[in-house]
Amino acid sequence: MLRYANLASGSGGNATLIEASSGATTTRLLIDCGLRLRELERRLTALGTGLDALDAVFITHEHSDHVGHARTILQNSTAQLCISHGTWLACEAGSWGLASSRVQWMHDAHPYALGDLELHPFTVPHDAREPLQLRCTDGEAQLGVVTDLGHASEHVVSQLQGCHALMLETNHDPDLLARSAYPPFLKSRILGRLGHLSNAHAAQLLEQVWHPGLHHVLAAHLSERNNTPEMALSALQQVMGNRPVALEVASPDASSDWYAVKVH
Repeated sequence: MLRYANLASGSGGNATLIEASSGATTTRLLIDCGLRLRELERRLTALGTGLDALDAVFITHEHSDHVGHARTILQNSTAQLCISHGTWLACEAGSWGLASSRVQWMHDAHPYALGDLELHPFTVPHDAREPLQLRCTDGEAQLGVVTDLGHASEHVVSQLQGCHALMLETNHDPDLLARSAYPPFLKSRILGRLGHLSNAHAAQLLEQVWHPGLHHVLAAHLSERNNTPEMALSALQQVMGNRPVALEVASPDASSDWYAVKVH
């Protein structure tokens, strides 16, 4: 069984928990560490697990809302670190004091077996050193997590084919962003091809990867100033129409319950 929970999703911090169970064993993966240690522990406990149950931490890229508390969390657990060479260098992770045996290098389109999970990292166009997003499977169900990218490249679209659940960046509405108090350089960065997906571009990506087996989509990484849950959902609903897919929005500051990744 494959399931996941959003622990936080937004500019204030990001963390996603993925769990796969074969019955005899269970594997737990944390994607990103944007929450402080005590808060992360509290949210893990609410989901019936804990820091000591994490098998690995996957860092997508070096921006502080994704990696800000990784060092503390890894130093207080036995979890393996899954990371690209570029992100390792950008984070200066060599100073975290981890034994080399705890570091697993991640590469674009190179699968990695982690207990009951198989990880499929893939590069995305984002303004970071070597950013990776992730598709995970327990051998049957497929979950795609793609929360920071400026546009949906052909590679991204190809890597997200066949997902049964998808956590998808719907970062901003361009009109709200244009009217915001953000400085021009920041607006340009967000709108750029290495920035963040707008609601409309997220909807286009969803339409490109939709198939009858995609049952659940979680809109993620919403800007608190330049988007609303209603606008994000509306954009996704417009392209999905009457197709049977559940659409929800990830909270920036509260943990969700578990979402089961259903194949049928």
